[in-house]
Amino acid sequence: MSSETRAVQAEPRPTSSGVGRVLVAVYAILALAALGRSGYQIATKFDEAPLAYSLSGLAAVVYVLATVALVARGRRWFLVAAVAIAVELAGVLIVGVVSLLAPEVFPDDTVWSVFGRGYAFIPLVLPVLGLLWLRRIAAVRRREAAP
Repeated sequence: MSSETRAVQAEPRPTSSGVGRVLVAVYAILALAALGRSGYQIATKFDEAPLAYSLSGLAAVVYVLATVALVARGRRWFLVAAVAIAVELAGVLIVGVVSLLAPEVFPDDTVWSVFGRGYAFIPLVLPVLGLLWLRRIAAVRRREAAP
């Protein structure tokens, strides 16, 4: 077996393989949508709802980071993906609850308001699917690394 073949076999399965490709595509679309929305809101009407628009900007950054981390290879990027997706889940849950219980806090919607209602609840479902995918990839990598 050549050293090139061994190197390919030793490389862990990428997070963007299989179903991960769909996750990456959805994250990329959501990143673009959130970037566009938050960029417009921050540039044109930030003073109307600074907290809401800042959170939309944060969501956009998290989506971009998750997209990049899911595509990149290596253990560190895997960890970055897991942290970004966990932050996303926490954000959508916290903002979702606050936007329901105290809507006056958000005079305008964020990407995560009412659990992502403005985005067909994709912001609520996506991090759950993302974390489940990462868990599956981690299990596969452990099995492949076992003697």
